[in-house]
Amino acid sequence: MWQVVYIIAFAVLAIVAIANLVRNLILLGGNARNPRSPRTYGGSPSSYPSDGGAPSGGGSVPHPELLDQDGQVIREPLLVMKSISVKDAREQLDALYNGNGSSLDESEDTGSESAER
Repeated sequence: MWQVVYIIAFAVLAIVAIANLVRNLILLGGNARNPRSPRTYGGSPSSYPSDGGAPSGGGSVPHPELLDQDGQVIREPLLVMKSISVKDAREQLDALYNGNGSSLDESEDTGSESAER
């Protein structure tokens, strides 16, 4: 008898999980197609002015890490990653492990020289 209850409970949880997965994929696809639409935390998109100022009305306030020093909403990428080769990464890690800081500067210089050629 308990086996049937466990099977039914597992089936319900699996259906809920798959439904959430499909819903999140649809929302992610919509965000990827329309990246410029303003997203807020719980507030409506119209509660923020286009200049990034304070919310008008009783809307919610965005997370503090998304604000600059003046309290304006940041409208640019927050993280820019530089792509390096595996060899350069290995040399930098070896230099850090060996405590040799000068080879780190040299590897960055050689990387920029090889990019110019």
